[in-house]
Formats: sequence, C-alpha cells, structure tokens
Amino acid sequence: MAYPQPHPRFSVLSTSSLSSAEHLSPGSSSRFSLPSAPSINTASTPKPGTRPNIYDRPLNKTRNAEVSSAAFAFLFSEIVQYTQKRVSGINDLERRLNTLGYRIGTRVLELMAWRNESASKAPKRETRFLPALMSIHTHVWRAVFGKPADAIEKSVENADEYMIIDNDPPITRNISVPRDMSSLSCSSFTAGIVEAVLDGLGFSARVTAHNTPTEQFPNRTTILIKLEKSVLEREEALKT
Repeated sequence: MAYPQPHPRFSVLSTSSLSSAEHLSPGSSSRFSLPSAPSINTASTPKPGTRPNIYDRPLNKTRNAEVSSAAFAFLFSEIVQYTQKRVSGINDLERRLNTLGYRIGTRVLELMAWRNESASKAPKRETRFLPALMSIHTHVWRAVFGKPADAIEKSVENADEYMIIDNDPPITRNISVPRDMSSLSCSSFTAGIVEAVLDGLGFSARVTAHNTPTEQFPNRTTILIKLEKSVLEREEALKT
C-alpha cells in the first residue's frame, strides 16, 4: 500500500531513526551544551597555620575567653543609638533594650547549663530562689561581664522584691546620658538578661533597672527583681 507524499510546502523535521527525546536533548546537538557542574567538597578542612573558626571551638574550653571591652562598648553604643532612633520615649527605649537582653539571657543560660552538665557527673538544678539568685549574682555576672555583682539586697517593705547591685556596670562606663534623658537606664539590657535566666530556671519575675548613683559610684545601678505570686507560694511550700 502506498502512502501519499507530503505536500511540497511542508517539510519533514527529521528522517533519521533517532527518537524525539534524543532530538530534544541539548547534549545531543552541537548547538547546545551544558556546563559541567564543579564538584563540591562539604568537608571543612582548615588550612595549616590558620586560626580555627569560632564555631569549631569546643564550648567547654572557651569559658576564659575574653572580648575586647572597647569593641563591646562600641557595639553596645551602636545598639543604643540604633534603638533610640526608632522609639517614641524613654520607656519604649528601655523596653526594647530589655527585649534584646532577654534574647542574650536565654543563650547564656543554655550555655551555662551545657557546661555544668559536661563538667559535673551529677549536675544540679536549683529549685529554690535564693541559691538561684546567688548563681546569677556570681556565675552569670562573671560569664557576661567578667566579674561578679557587688551585692544582693532584699526589700524590707515588699517580700517579693530583691535587688542586685552593680557599682560599676561595664555596659554604661562609656555612655553619657543627656540631661533631658536622665531617667534612662541602659542597664535595662542587663535586666533583660536576668529576667531570661530567672524564667528559664522557673522563677517568673519582672526585672527592671534603676540608676542609684552615689558620690563614690556615680554609675551605680540597681537591678530590681519583682517575683510573681506563684513563686512566693512555691517557696513557702518548700519550706515545710
């Protein structure tokens, strides 16, 4: 049986025996070429003589590492200036500094808990408030600022209020507050750190920072801790 030939105005695309997939493949044509992808080596091998990356350092061997105070002061001053341009008042500025400090506090508590578990065969978690407050006064302050706080006080009038005193906070040494903003306490950043650690340990509280200067210590700061009622009730139950 003879099939009709195609009309002269039409042409057959191909008369070869290659399949359509081969025709459409860019690699089968000399007009098309795909660049070969370079091989990727995911293994990170540091070059000899180079300093190790900070992410490669073991966490339990960097507890004595120090940060330049000038670099820290510059970074914190930039944080304050950046935040100041985006707030409507002093209270809003302190609230935002508190929020930033809270984020740092959660990481500080996680790091300290990890180091405690790796260094001790029987790590202990504080279930009473006063030992936890002493740990913040000593260990947290030393981990963040390189020194413990100066004092801990308990309010005489209110049973739910405690205070951590720092006579010379490192974060405010290089900050000069204008006279029209004299009530501003940049240590609200520190208050956020303390509040995050307390929340992580199970002691819900509202933490604020207040300037309490003296003639001997003009930068003296008080971190005021106001515990929630549930924490006080649990403390009373644990006494019996």
